Amino acid sequence: MSGSTATGPSEGVPDEPTVVPVRFEVAGTEPDAAVRDLAGIYEGKQWLSRRTEGEFSYRYTAVGDSELSMRRSTMSGFLRGASAPGDDLVMSWLTAGSGIPDTLRDRVPLRVGNPMLFPAHRDVVFVATDYDQQLVHLDRRFVRDVAAEHFDVGTRDLRFDHLRPPDAVAVRHWRDALGTLARALREGGTDSLVWHEAKRQTVDAFLRVVPPQLDRLPAELLHPRQAKLRAAVEHIHAHPEDPITIADLARVAGLSVRSVQESFRRTFGVSPLTYLRQVRLDRVHEELLARDPRTVSVGQVATRWGFAHLGRFSAAYAERFGEYPKQTLRR
Repeated sequence: MSGSTATGPSEGVPDEPTVVPVRFEVAGTEPDAAVRDLAGIYEGKQWLSRRTEGEFSYRYTAVGDSELSMRRSTMSGFLRGASAPGDDLVMSWLTAGSGIPDTLRDRVPLRVGNPMLFPAHRDVVFVATDYDQQLVHLDRRFVRDVAAEHFDVGTRDLRFDHLRPPDAVAVRHWRDALGTLARALREGGTDSLVWHEAKRQTVDAFLRVVPPQLDRLPAELLHPRQAKLRAAVEHIHAHPEDPITIADLARVAGLSVRSVQESFRRTFGVSPLTYLRQVRLDRVHEELLARDPRTVSVGQVATRWGFAHLGRFSAAYAERFGEYPKQTLRR
């Protein structure tokens, strides 16, 4: 993927990413060529493109470097494809046409002029038709470095709510930052100090539009003796949407399965899987508060977070939050 970084060997110290320029363009007038070129950029699979009304054409451009690049994708035609998690966070918005970034789970369409974070943390299948799309690719490691200046990120993976409704002031700040970034690229190029500073300002603006979701971890984990248990807990908070087993937590923590079970019970009074269920209930609560009851149901959100039996889910939710999930969604 073009947003990945290359590393070189360094004796005695961790490898540092090498920032390399990104500049390329692909274009054509045949659906088969579009699949070849665009799927190649994103290491995609099962991609399909076809004509709609009128003549088919596509164009994709990228400029910047491996930490941050500005891109534009246009197509007179239809495109569908599967995408796996990558090295980049991708913010995108339409200036024309239509598209749905995730047809498998969220099914939330892109809206013209409205920036939206691509759900790059999981496998998705997207569709787009007769579109003109702007994209910004941000290297995850670079975003983490900038985020660490403003947030207590610890050792956790950064987690973002890609469905978070954008704040109008934050969006204006984001657009201003992109304007500054484009000028820096024209005037100084990717080797200049002005480009370096503009990149960091753009990441700052990105973090305003989609602030990282950093759960406040239990105070019991702050002691150095709890480092291994903290690793397991951080893994739960970073990946609650994934299938997680006690064996997974044991591997992350460097403990035996029995030690993980005993550590959770001794520290939190619950089993590891009960703790995981509580975190997932918290995620459901966050999403119900943020979503529009006209476009989503409690059942859809609960199922997305792994709750198959809605009756038991509703009872557990009410016990944790003092209200039923339908009440939360209708606020």
